[in-house]
Amino acid sequence: MRKIRIVEDKCNGCGMCIPVCSWNAIYLESGTAKLNDYCNDCDKCVEVCPKKAIEKIGEKKEGTAAKKEIQEGNEVWVFAEQRNKKIARVALELLGKARELAESLSVKVGAVLLCAQDEGLSKQLIACGADKVYLAEDPKLGYYKTDLYTKIISDAIKENKPQVMIYGATHIGRDLAPRIAQRLTTGLTADCTGLNIDEDGLLLQTRPAFGGNIMAQIKCKTHRPQMSTARPGIFKMLQEDKGRKGEIIKIKADIKAEDSLTKVIKVIKEAKHVANLEEAEIIVSGGRGLGDKSGFELIKQLAGLLGGEVGASRAVVDAGWIAQDHQVGQTGKTVRPKLYIACGISGAIQHRAGMQGSETIVAINKDKKAPIFGIADYGIVGDLHKVVPLLIEELKK
Repeated sequence: MRKIRIVEDKCNGCGMCIPVCSWNAIYLESGTAKLNDYCNDCDKCVEVCPKKAIEKIGEKKEGTAAKKEIQEGNEVWVFAEQRNKKIARVALELLGKARELAESLSVKVGAVLLCAQDEGLSKQLIACGADKVYLAEDPKLGYYKTDLYTKIISDAIKENKPQVMIYGATHIGRDLAPRIAQRLTTGLTADCTGLNIDEDGLLLQTRPAFGGNIMAQIKCKTHRPQMSTARPGIFKMLQEDKGRKGEIIKIKADIKAEDSLTKVIKVIKEAKHVANLEEAEIIVSGGRGLGDKSGFELIKQLAGLLGGEVGASRAVVDAGWIAQDHQVGQTGKTVRPKLYIACGISGAIQHRAGMQGSETIVAINKDKKAPIFGIADYGIVGDLHKVVPLLIEELKK
């Protein structure tokens, strides 16, 4: 039942209520403000109306009942990206952060899952932190299609009105999030490295700007939901708890083949190896201390023997020594491996921001004053061209 009403006899059509409405629920008709079905009873329009023409119908309940009412609405949602019937790791990381945000707001966590068929994916999302899973099943949703995903998720947001929606900053998330933001006429902050709730209950979104030289903090004050894409590897996954209870809510996938402008004929995996740093448990990274491009042969040997991936600092990527998908740092990838070995990397703040969450950090550098030693668990002061071959020799034994 709606808790806001407009007293048309008092309204003078000033329109001051329109820009403060987070849901675009107010419009003018014949010089009088009107409410549509998007109204979320947020009360902002009541506060700004100079003629007191917008009223609350009754007052909110106090105590336990009020707390329960808040918990049942205005949720924090995560887009549960799935590929090949597997939930993307970044979605599980975001559920961990969503729990933290939801606890600050006293609301629940929702995960939005679109797939051909739910084969235990919803249960996995609940075990990793979701209170509710909004599930849409349809054979046409097996592979990601921008137009179909946009329609279903936009409709679900309009109906359920979450106050926060987070996506992984993957190829899919970066394609999907801005389209939904445009359809809902709301804001979107891309590639966030920090998400928190401020004293006003707003989502404080932190992201690097100007090439990582400054950190920008962004708020979306007047539109909902507040939306962000967040980089993989930034947030820590919760421990999976298969005993957690949650609710699975079916979303009607009201789509037809003709609703999509594209058709997936065949999926071909790229033969080229792309560094999957976000999910690697061991990363061996090289910096300018390698001397030149050939120095990465040592790094590749060491990473291969350890079963790890090859990382790099921005300086060597910019120099063309290695491809950009290996870059670790504020303007590259953020990683949390069990073991991170930094070879010839001085440890500028931009690089440290991308790897300081690693469980164990080993630094090899001939400069004993290099900043990387400030966060390293183990430090080796020496020439990497002498130290790394010794490590390789011992591992081969």
